[in-house]
Amino acid sequence: MAHAVRQSNVDLVAAYPITPQTVIVERIAEFAANGEFKGEFVPVESEHSAMSACIGGALTGARVFTATASQGLALMHEMLYAASGLRLPIVMAVANRALNSPLNIHGDHSDIMGSRDSGWILLFAENVEEAYDRVIQAFRIAEAVNLPVAVNLDGFTLTHSAEVVRMLPDDAVESFVGRPPRRPTLLDDPPKSFGLMSLPDTYQFFKEDQQRAMEGAPPAIRAVEEAYRKISGREYGPVKRFLSDDADIVMVMLGSYAGTARVAAAQLRSEGIRAGVVSLGWYRPFPADELLRAVEGAGSIVVMDRSVSYGASAHPLASDVMTALYKAGLRKRVLSVVYGLGGRWFAEEDAKRLFRHAAEPGPDFESFFYYGGDRS
Repeated sequence: MAHAVRQSNVDLVAAYPITPQTVIVERIAEFAANGEFKGEFVPVESEHSAMSACIGGALTGARVFTATASQGLALMHEMLYAASGLRLPIVMAVANRALNSPLNIHGDHSDIMGSRDSGWILLFAENVEEAYDRVIQAFRIAEAVNLPVAVNLDGFTLTHSAEVVRMLPDDAVESFVGRPPRRPTLLDDPPKSFGLMSLPDTYQFFKEDQQRAMEGAPPAIRAVEEAYRKISGREYGPVKRFLSDDADIVMVMLGSYAGTARVAAAQLRSEGIRAGVVSLGWYRPFPADELLRAVEGAGSIVVMDRSVSYGASAHPLASDVMTALYKAGLRKRVLSVVYGLGGRWFAEEDAKRLFRHAAEPGPDFESFFYYGGDRS
């Protein structure tokens, strides 16, 4: 991700370290010290300040980036709304990590799900190469729709893994991202004002404009992904389907454990269980139509959440899936499963156990925590 930033004509990086994100901004700091990063690198005193500095930079027309995780994202929470409400094309990497308390530095999606309604486009990387690719794409996406973009990657599972990444040449990336399009800024003559007071007679109109921008983002995201495919040969999209066309049971998930589930689904075919996997590359805007096409033939859907929506009928991803099914008039068996909290492992046998459970007769809706091992 640091290399993607170095290659993408970024003007400002404002950052504060927090595990497991620190390696990203440490590497950018090294690039800056060595003269390889041409923008400004600003080490600030907190994550709230990091996002505040990015907002100030973006308001001058600069291309900006930051990265954070967990409590750092929580500390930014106020400014996330400012960034989206001001319609600023900020790009942020989120190394997803559990939230206190108790203290845990390992990966789950509690941090970003706490910020899912702050008005940011949310992309998820399944592997290290996709994390690199998604950051490069994010700059063009953000600048096309004037909304901030967060690229999510699982803490430790991806941030501290060694994988092959086929980096693109510097000049190819620089040409792909170009320079930000011209937009009104604080430096205009006469100067502009931003973020002024909005009273009850106007505030809701601004929020409706944000909603329309988010709803209108999919064509722009697809166009950027297609342009990136042409220079990289790597194809992305809102959903990745694996054996889902003829599946009786489909597991829907975000992030790095999708690969584990694919191995399990393929192996279960020999047992006569037609299992499939659908992994989402976009979470906001939610790709309801593409998801429905991917699961339309399945009788049961196992929705895997690495976060908890306390007291709700279903957990975050499951709630979105169930809403999409309801709007389409589809009734299917849905299992809302919480797993992998605080970095808890999820192996092929765990995925198989859940697929086998879904293959047995059961109620139309189940919601439970899955632990694996001796607490299944």
